Amino acid sequence: MVASLSYDELIQQNKLLFTVDLVKEMLHQAFQRTSETEMANDLDQIIDTCVATENPHFLWFARLIENHYEGIMAHASLTIASGKIEGINNKVKVIRNQAYGIPDDEYFFLKIMDASRKSYVRNPKTHKILH
Repeated sequence: MVASLSYDELIQQNKLLFTVDLVKEMLHQAFQRTSETEMANDLDQIIDTCVATENPHFLWFARLIENHYEGIMAHASLTIASGKIEGINNKVKVIRNQAYGIPDDEYFFLKIMDASRKSYVRNPKTHKILH
């Protein structure tokens, strides 16, 4: 009896950790979907699971999903990542930081356009190898 009692206590203490793992797997499965209705069902199930815990962190996560529901659903139909957009945003930030004191917005936008046309060489060869 003592062993089952400590087992029950262990299950109770790790209930939230188990729920975190479960929600993580449910999210992974939801993002594999290409059908909006299937993804919507998965997201609704995730929200219900988070709300059922009554934990403030899970409640916050459920609200986060609800607030960004349409954007998350767009992933099912469009399956695009925001990596390129983030790269462009970083490029604009670098230009803005380097161009402190530019007199007008027109010149700033010209600098952005110029930077976007240049080809990027990942590992430029700095030394010529003579044979």
